[in-house]
Amino acid sequence: MSILEAREAATVPADPVHEDPRPRRRFVGVAQSKALLLLAIPALLFYGFAVIVPSIRGAVLAFTNWDGLSQNYDFVGFANFVRIFTSDSSLEALKMTLIFAFAVTVLQNGIGLLLALGVNSGLKSRNFLRVLFFAPVVITPVVVAYLWKFMLTPDGAVNGVLDGLGLGDVAPSWLGDPFWAAFSIVMMVVWQHAGYSMVIYLAGLQSIPQEVNEAAAVDGAGAWRRFWSVTWPLLAPATAINVMLTIIGGLKMFTEVFVLTAGGPGGSTETLSTLLYKSAFQFNEFGYGIALALVLAVVVAIFSVGQQRLSRKGND
Repeated sequence: MSILEAREAATVPADPVHEDPRPRRRFVGVAQSKALLLLAIPALLFYGFAVIVPSIRGAVLAFTNWDGLSQNYDFVGFANFVRIFTSDSSLEALKMTLIFAFAVTVLQNGIGLLLALGVNSGLKSRNFLRVLFFAPVVITPVVVAYLWKFMLTPDGAVNGVLDGLGLGDVAPSWLGDPFWAAFSIVMMVVWQHAGYSMVIYLAGLQSIPQEVNEAAAVDGAGAWRRFWSVTWPLLAPATAINVMLTIIGGLKMFTEVFVLTAGGPGGSTETLSTLLYKSAFQFNEFGYGIALALVLAVVVAIFSVGQQRLSRKGND
């Protein structure tokens, strides 16, 4: 080897030792997690102070006879819950809660799907109709309830229209008859929120590839067959979301019932939400009202979890 070749060999650096980048990446990931946890601590503390602690304290008060005002109260065990499942008023309220939830779920989803199919077609006025059908959703429920209450009075707009059609003699007492009062509540809720279900179904319809329907049409499938065999199965995610939202909304229904009928006539439209409000804030039975709230929370959780499991089972 010449002197020049020896110098060049001496100046060439040796192969660097390649370090495994995985430990460094793992360290960076742990550091980022710790930083995010530190940033989340104030929010978690506030959430625990504002939500978790009051919820636990309220759950404890459900086993007492506290009136909501005095400093003294006695633990009564499960007496409040026994009263819920043995009292005619609370059982009737539970029944009406389930009836309202079922009726709203069926009607709102059915009408919302029909509206979505209509505005998804080639109508020139489809954009205007979408806005028109969705408009009631953005109105405050209190305003909607008072509007319907005004229209359903004996001298209101609904009976005025029936009088103009010569049907004034058969007009029912919309808010004075138990059946028609419940019917009015359901129709009011469906009228306001059907547009919301329409938007979700419309998003599902627009996500379906057009080629699928075109292929079914080429194979000779009619409109109904294409809907039942192609469109409806592909709308399963949108249907699951709508059903879950309407069930939860129907079970928690309060404003519409309280403003329109206040649970009347004769408690025939009382729900768990209105009953717990009256028990806690009108009759000063705060412990009993909290027990009703816990029962309502359990009912909502059962239906929500059951609906989610059915949806997952159907998608598998």
